[in-house]
Amino acid sequence: MDIDVDLIRRDLAQLVNIPSVGGSDAEITAQRWCAATLTGLGLEVDQWKLDLDALRADADYPGEEVEREEAWGVVGVSGSGTPALILNGHVDVVPPGEAESWTSGDPWLIREEAGRWYGRGVCDMKGGVIAIIAAARAVSDLKLAKPYAVHTVIGEEDGGLGTFATLRRGHIGEACVIAEPTDRQIVSANAGSLTFRIEVQGRSTHGSMRAAGRSAIDSFEVLNRALRELETVRNAAPPAPFGDLPWPISIGILHAGDWASTVPDQLVAEGRYGVMPGESFADAKRSFEQAIAAVENEWLTENPPTVTWPGGHFAAGTLPHEHPFGAEVAAAVTASGAQTPQLVGAPYGSDLRQYAAAGIPTLQYGPGHIIDAHAIDENVLIEEVVACARAYATLIVARCG
Repeated sequence: MDIDVDLIRRDLAQLVNIPSVGGSDAEITAQRWCAATLTGLGLEVDQWKLDLDALRADADYPGEEVEREEAWGVVGVSGSGTPALILNGHVDVVPPGEAESWTSGDPWLIREEAGRWYGRGVCDMKGGVIAIIAAARAVSDLKLAKPYAVHTVIGEEDGGLGTFATLRRGHIGEACVIAEPTDRQIVSANAGSLTFRIEVQGRSTHGSMRAAGRSAIDSFEVLNRALRELETVRNAAPPAPFGDLPWPISIGILHAGDWASTVPDQLVAEGRYGVMPGESFADAKRSFEQAIAAVENEWLTENPPTVTWPGGHFAAGTLPHEHPFGAEVAAAVTASGAQTPQLVGAPYGSDLRQYAAAGIPTLQYGPGHIIDAHAIDENVLIEEVVACARAYATLIVARCG
């Protein structure tokens, strides 16, 4: 099966050039591009406008962290019947930061250098989406005994609305591979995550009279130490296939003060809290809130911080122990000429947990390393995109006959 790197380069350049930050109009444009491309490959395409009101009213709605007034789903299938394989990829990306910080000066223009492609989304995960499309192109002339499906989705970065809507529409399959970056390994289990918000009160006064006030920053330092202790306890003995620190606690946003010479009377911290497999959201939240409440500090006892849980709720997800799909995917990767992968656990959440919850055995295997995702000068090895495309095509043939 031929994998054309020039067509991959062209497709990836076009998709990266669509600045599909979550919640933007470009999210819609990216989905329209996917629908048109899949149609051109001969797949039967279902393109539909998401009923956002109905999805948000659903008891299992996964949450969102950006505003959306419109969103679209796209599924391409190669034939009738239940697909023997689903290949999933999301088209939404995180904001790129200041364009001047990128070597190229433009995060939406793909740059090639030293065997790598650079640009927002090339790793997370437009490179994976284009590898899926390349695989579909490679098998387009084959007569398959069973169909396969391609799911392109929005909203993965902020909760998973796109995959949630796709499953709610009835698009299922016998097994699924998500093309998230996995650094040449197969991810068979994900940690979950929650977004937390902590509001800490202080007492403002003139900066020259600091001792007469109470800085909200000083109080947060006490809380942050408690969170580090909680992180250590929760990560003391992670189970296989997870490595070290699979459910970290990370502060991503910190706001305090409004004047340099005023003691700040409020601090707001927002961050990510890892959720363990088998742990309910309620139990995870309870552990976090108890750790905050247990801090021994006179000011915080009299002025307790407020903890809320905005944004998406990512449950942990896993392939059932010793399920044969893991070995099947590994065999397809090896047969395609790539190095034999190991099954590992990932500390980040993904749409894996949604397919798993729907009873669909699901794994992640895709080009790139998660450390390069969301980064300035985000990049992916060209050879990994091509290798993943070849592995997907091999897996399609193996499962669909």
